[in-house]
Amino acid sequence: MTALKKIWSFIKGFIILNILWYICAIVMNSRILPTPDKIYLHLPELFKNGFYVHIVASLYRIFIGLLLAFFIGSIIGLIMGYSEKFNKILNPLVYFAYPIPKTALLPVVMTLYGLGDGSKITIVVLITVFQVIVSVRDSVINVEKVNYNPLISLGASRIQKFYHVTLPAILPEVLTNIRLSIGTAFSVLFFAEAYGTSMGIGYFIQDAWTRINYIDMYSGIVILSILGLILFIILDYIEAVVCKWKRN
Repeated sequence: MTALKKIWSFIKGFIILNILWYICAIVMNSRILPTPDKIYLHLPELFKNGFYVHIVASLYRIFIGLLLAFFIGSIIGLIMGYSEKFNKILNPLVYFAYPIPKTALLPVVMTLYGLGDGSKITIVVLITVFQVIVSVRDSVINVEKVNYNPLISLGASRIQKFYHVTLPAILPEVLTNIRLSIGTAFSVLFFAEAYGTSMGIGYFIQDAWTRINYIDMYSGIVILSILGLILFIILDYIEAVVCKWKRN
């Protein structure tokens, strides 16, 4: 029932957005803002011409970037959460780097890693990793020591204590932060894909803009938003599977 309500909320949002879009297009009466029906009718032609190549390229960069950020951020966050010494050492570095706008690092990353996929994946990692570090560290620190007592009395190992207490505490926070980072990751990747590549949705949108092909441009934007929505739904599903206890 909850899933159906969520789907219905997505449908309502989609309908309202398209109504507002259609009204704005009619009022403006300009080729700069075409009506949504023209965009949706154009989508099959895009895929017929091989648009899926751009989708695969962007999703590959996002997926690898988020995966690396999850593992790197989780490891560093766990070390900081368990060790007060390492927390004191790394905490200033994390809080110094966290607020830096990641778009400002784009020229630096491209200088270091070139114009290929490496620089684009790195920028996605930089966007996400600090949020993961902070959320994991705070989750570990905020676990009440008394929660470990039943397992300690049963002679549980460190791995068992981590699996049964620490992991359930950090997973929801990590997934929430990754969910929040997806939109930012797509935004920065949009700019990054303008350089040194001929594949990616960001490249396609900016190329369409330079060609003054607004139908292609808005089609790319619509597909980008749909991909973001799909990733949100996937993360919601993962959270529902791995964090079943939250529904109890």
